[in-house]
Formats: sequence, C-alpha cells, structure tokens
Amino acid sequence: MARVLIVDDSPTEMYKLTAMLERHGHQVLKADNGADGVALARQEKPDAVLMDIVMPGMNGFQATRQLSKDAETKAIPVIMVTTKDQDTDKVWSQRQGARSYLVKPIEEHDLLQVLEGVLPR
Repeated sequence: MARVLIVDDSPTEMYKLTAMLERHGHQVLKADNGADGVALARQEKPDAVLMDIVMPGMNGFQATRQLSKDAETKAIPVIMVTTKDQDTDKVWSQRQGARSYLVKPIEEHDLLQVLEGVLPR
C-alpha cells in the first residue's frame, strides 16, 4: 500500500484522514503545517501528499508550489484537501502543481478513488 503524507493543521481532520487511510492499509506520515510538510516530503519521499490550504505560516498553495518545483519532490502527487470550494481555488491549486482537489468533509470512497488515480501503477 501507499505511504501518504497528510499536511493539515486540524487535529480532527488529521484523525479522520488517518483513520480512512489506515483502514485500507496505507501508511500515514503527518505534518501540521506547510513548512514541516515540505521538509517531511523531501526527507521521506511519500507516494502522495494530502494538502490542506488554510494553515498558519506557509499555506498549502505555497507548500504545493515548493514541492512541484523541487527536483526531489516534483513527482510526488499532491491532492488538495480543503474547505475552499471556489473554482478559482481549484484552478490556482492546479497552477501550483496539485494533481487533484477534494472538498471537506471528505467521503472515504472519494478519497480512496482520487488517491488511486494519482498513484503510479
């Protein structure tokens, strides 16, 4: 199964996402802000990243841009997982390098389907 990095400052969301992923055999790495998420992604090279947008310090857009521009991490797919549901946010996340976009609250089936779609075969 996949190693998935969750970057989210909400303990509740972190708990929910972790439970969903672990139920299906995925290994979870965690960071509660964008800067730590970028550092952990560079260090651990996860198979995918679930990235919140609204976080203190470095936000999810900034973190995603750093990951997608870095030669070491640009192949790691980033899935934005956020409460922001505007089309402009979706377009902007794609421009920063995100491969997919999910709006909270997340349904387990949707999360697993999107994750499967971005993971290398």
